[in-house]
Amino acid sequence: MIGKTIQEIKIGDVGSFTKTVTETDVYLYAGISGDFNPAHVNEVEATQGMFKKRIAHGMLTASFVSTVLGCYLPGPGTIYLGQELKFKKPVFFGDTIVAKAEVVEMDHEKNRIVLRTTCTNQNGDIVLDGKATVMPPVK
Repeated sequence: MIGKTIQEIKIGDVGSFTKTVTETDVYLYAGISGDFNPAHVNEVEATQGMFKKRIAHGMLTASFVSTVLGCYLPGPGTIYLGQELKFKKPVFFGDTIVAKAEVVEMDHEKNRIVLRTTCTNQNGDIVLDGKATVMPPVK
């Protein structure tokens, strides 16, 4: 299976992925990444922090953008070249996050696409905002 080529994509195309963040997701990410910051894994210490409860890792949220790019738009075979992102709000356990990528620039000669990347929570709040540069697959 191969994703969309640059010839099959146009400005304004959108791909998305939705995920409810669970405690298990956060602990698995902590184990894989080695990031056991108490803000993520220690409820007692997290209550003393600025968010007053545990939050998901920012990069766990950012990984949902990777899912969109690698699985949906452009899809399998895509090479992820770069990402700019800003974390706007915390993601809490139980939040449902919609990661979205919208094509905003295309360079057919270099086979490059720039996409605006956002993650929003169940309230419609933007929790992550940025842009990604990818090389879509070639058939």
